[in-house]
Amino acid sequence: MIELTTGGRMDRKTLFVDVVLPLAIQGTYTYRVPADMADQVEEGRRVIVQFGKNRIYSALIYKIGEKAPERYEAKYILDVMDEEPIVTPEQFRLWEWIADYYLCTLGEVMQAALPAVLKLASETRITKGPEAAGDRDHLHEKEFLILDALDLVPELKVSDVVKLLGQKTVFPILKRMFDKGLVLISEELAPKFRPRRQIYLELAAEFSDEEGKRLLLDSLNKAPKQQDAVLGFLQLRKQSGKITRKAIIESTGVTTQVIRSLIEKEVFVEREELVSRIGGEDVVLTKDFTLNSAQKKALQSLQQSLEEKEVTLLHGVTSSGKTQLYIRLIEDFLATGKQALYLLPEIALTTQITERLRLHFGAKLGVYHSRFNDQERAEIWAKVLKGELQLIIGARSSVFLPFHQLGLVVVDEEHETSYKQFDPAPRYHARDTAIFLGHMHGAKVVLGSATPALESFYNARSGKYGMVQLTRRFGESQFPQIDVVDLKEAARQEQMFSYFSSKLLKAMEEAISNKQQVILFQNRRGHTPVSQCKTCGYIAKCIHCDVSLTYHKSTSKLHCHYCGFMEDPLQICPACGSTHIESKGFGTERLEEELELLLPKARVGRLDLDSAKGKHGFERVLSAFDEHQYDVLIGTQMVAKGLDFGNVSVIGIINADALIHFPEFRAYERAFSLLAQVAGRAGRRDQPGQVIIQTYSPNHRVIQQVVSHDYESMFMTEINERKSFSYPPFFRMIRLEVRHKELAVAKAGAERLVFLFRQQLGERVLGPEQPLVSRIRNQYIESILLKIERQGISIAKVRELIRQTVQHFGTEKVFKSVRVLIDVDPY
Repeated sequence: MIELTTGGRMDRKTLFVDVVLPLAIQGTYTYRVPADMADQVEEGRRVIVQFGKNRIYSALIYKIGEKAPERYEAKYILDVMDEEPIVTPEQFRLWEWIADYYLCTLGEVMQAALPAVLKLASETRITKGPEAAGDRDHLHEKEFLILDALDLVPELKVSDVVKLLGQKTVFPILKRMFDKGLVLISEELAPKFRPRRQIYLELAAEFSDEEGKRLLLDSLNKAPKQQDAVLGFLQLRKQSGKITRKAIIESTGVTTQVIRSLIEKEVFVEREELVSRIGGEDVVLTKDFTLNSAQKKALQSLQQSLEEKEVTLLHGVTSSGKTQLYIRLIEDFLATGKQALYLLPEIALTTQITERLRLHFGAKLGVYHSRFNDQERAEIWAKVLKGELQLIIGARSSVFLPFHQLGLVVVDEEHETSYKQFDPAPRYHARDTAIFLGHMHGAKVVLGSATPALESFYNARSGKYGMVQLTRRFGESQFPQIDVVDLKEAARQEQMFSYFSSKLLKAMEEAISNKQQVILFQNRRGHTPVSQCKTCGYIAKCIHCDVSLTYHKSTSKLHCHYCGFMEDPLQICPACGSTHIESKGFGTERLEEELELLLPKARVGRLDLDSAKGKHGFERVLSAFDEHQYDVLIGTQMVAKGLDFGNVSVIGIINADALIHFPEFRAYERAFSLLAQVAGRAGRRDQPGQVIIQTYSPNHRVIQQVVSHDYESMFMTEINERKSFSYPPFFRMIRLEVRHKELAVAKAGAERLVFLFRQQLGERVLGPEQPLVSRIRNQYIESILLKIERQGISIAKVRELIRQTVQHFGTEKVFKSVRVLIDVDPY
């Protein structure tokens, strides 16, 4: 950055950098580069800057130039943190697309994209690391002072460290200490996932032939129980190649001690294998596997489709073996030196897929999601940046990683709403972002699902995407038998017992008596959703939100599921003083309570957000059910997300109407998807399961489509309605929420915004109206919906219009305190 002038005098150019701050501010902010740092600045590196009076941040260099800002005097950057860029030009391009498409700021994208360790600020928390207890004699004085302070208090803020050391540039010191393991930065404990393992028993090799078996049985004449166990094993061996300890115990009635004795005598040999509970596939995880004929054909079609199209939809029924196709595709791309990204909607629920991929890809595989701590996430980030990892498996946030040679993106269960971030901004959809990411890198994208999103299936049908279908289940697995119970008719014939029909109760009893298991689905947690006064009709509501409070038996409190407010249950009506309080509705806790009365011998477990709290809560419940500590598992939609238990023979859907009769245009699509996914949990590979759907609308088309496994019919009906009523995929939707602590201000603000929008967009603007939940955390909400046709109008101009209108609205004095949230593709 040094130049010689004509007179031989050396002049130094002054550099300015535009930086992205992890804040919701429009655009970038310009800082001046000190002369002694001019050679250190580079796009993608972090710098320490002061923003505002006292706030210090690590910001990212976005652009470098020589032009000073016109409207304000540029402050100097305080330090350069990195020796190499931590963000690539491709990532900045992706961030720009997200900020533009989802109408948010680059700072909000940065906040979502970077691990906490890489975006330090004055309020970042510092705690002691694992190496802090070691010898401190070799530490620098300032490192010693920080650890000495952490001996006295459990955590420090970066601003506290600034005061402690008497200097602003503390980030390099903290980074050095973090690298040494002396401190942790914004540490969040991650659950430690365990793979599902199955132990099988085999006869020792010396007893494998007929003579060996005869000699073995003769030698056990004086131990009849052990002889029974061996005979039971031989009988089971005729039916299946893999015999578990539990299967022998159940078929012969011998005890665990008998089996243990035979293992000690080396009659039985134990063999442990990883097994999957993903996508209905109860198959052994081995490094080598053979595709069946349907899978081979599908793989060939996939490979051909990916040559012709950037995106291909793999529409495969539950338990069809889609995962094995993904593995073969990933192997092909990795062999060419490319990187691959495997997206899953719920990483915590699908750990076994990670273990399965490790068998194939070993050290090439990295796992990335928000449940890992900041150290692990920063390490994965660095390894991807250096090209040390070829395959990443992760949740939606993994689309932000710094890929260099991305060749393949797999979006598994692409229909899942978990891919959409609803709050805070950026409110992006990981599936759509992954498609742009693939396009940007020239990579291929595979979307996989048994019940694809209507937009994806429409794009495949119209030729925008390729499509490959797998219509057969893996191995001998059969579709479950689905029975529908008319709740009106069952009540009329007095065949209802609490919330359970006689048909469901009988099926449950038979399953339990046959040593099999049951899953009951009720998509509402808690005990009782509504507490109401019988005298005046008063309903207990949250004081901060416009929702009724749900009674939870586990805490004996009324809970708000939006803000966390709690209070004691109603004993006396605060409106009229009556003591006649009744409970209405039911959640998973109430079902658990009722079932324990109806089936007192059944062991009942529950899987919802309340029972799965804590680091290992989810895993604890699933492991207990997997080990048959529970006969019945009652759960919310968590039980539908890709789990499979080989011993489950009955699925009960307690109230399907709550899914179908929901005031949203996607209600039928999502009801079909959820019901079909829940139904896919029933049955083993060698015998079909039974699904019982309880409903007041047995002839409803969605129920009938689920019964007949008819996705195509559901798609055709829904797509015609979407076209008639101007919904996606034919129209784009953008929702704006106007929020304020005063209802009148929120209403006035929403009406003003609608007036401004209608001047340009006319009838495309709907609202304002109050949403179903019209107040959350003391903020009143008014909703505005924009429907924009896909033909004949520039969506880029519409987005710019929205930005300018909302910005102009914010300058009006009366509305300065009003918040406007923008959600593109909101549903």
